[in-house]
Amino acid sequence: MRRVLSYGLWPGLLGGCLWLNGQALESAHPIAFFNVVYLLLAVVLLGLERLMPFEPAWLENDGQAGADLGHTFINKGLMQLVASGVVAMGIAQAVDPNPGGPWPGSWPVWAQVALGLVIAECGLYLAHRLAHEWPKLWCFHAVHHSVTRLWVVNTGRFHFVDTFASVILCQPLLFLAGAPRIVFLWVAAVTAFIGILTHCNVDMRAGWLSLVFNTPEIHRWHHSRDVRESNTNYGENLMFLDHMLGTYFLPERRPPRDIGIDRAMPESLLGQLRAPFAWLRGDAGLAAQGAVPARDGGGLRAPRD
Repeated sequence: MRRVLSYGLWPGLLGGCLWLNGQALESAHPIAFFNVVYLLLAVVLLGLERLMPFEPAWLENDGQAGADLGHTFINKGLMQLVASGVVAMGIAQAVDPNPGGPWPGSWPVWAQVALGLVIAECGLYLAHRLAHEWPKLWCFHAVHHSVTRLWVVNTGRFHFVDTFASVILCQPLLFLAGAPRIVFLWVAAVTAFIGILTHCNVDMRAGWLSLVFNTPEIHRWHHSRDVRESNTNYGENLMFLDHMLGTYFLPERRPPRDIGIDRAMPESLLGQLRAPFAWLRGDAGLAAQGAVPARDGGGLRAPRD
């Protein structure tokens, strides 16, 4: 019974959230409605993590819930407000009155959203891969990879600079394509729902869907300490670029329980926000406090083979 449930959870939860989001977009307060749906999904996943965890060891308290929620507030709150409320809305309203642009506005909405996801993925994949392969960006992305367990609460654990880099590489592509407001809203919603599902500690299996979408089975390998495994699966929502560029990775064996990075990370939210800037400066004082191991000269490098 559990095996059957594990195969139905991912498509069922995502499909249900997408249906509710469709209702939200037809309501008088779509953003507020979406936030309710997102929080409801988080509560359901928190319960499922206790009932059927993928990795029981990840249920142990790591003392990072406060910092994780702080990052979530900054990224899902302030940064997403700027991205969605200012950038996306402003862009979408600017292009809506231009039906003569390149965007196929005569297509059904679902087809336009699918196209929007493909276009957005090009920027999201680039941002994610750069965050791993460019040392200056890895300093900020390392905050996300420093988690030692995956669960719902650390879904939003991203340094705001890391989040901003993704926004500026994704949103302009949709703008240049002439995507309407509805596509911006749908792409943001799909990204949010898939993001929280990929980080949850629930025994979910997606089968062939993992060939197309970013699923928990895919993303757990991305958090491996082994850089040969973590420098893979960069897709945010879709995996087509990973297939095309040779970064898709899904072996048959079980992903590692011991995840994270081989660098110490400050425990406090403020320390995690400051650390990447200190690493870039080669702050010896911070290294002496144990935030950056001295063997690397106080620096932090992108994980490479």
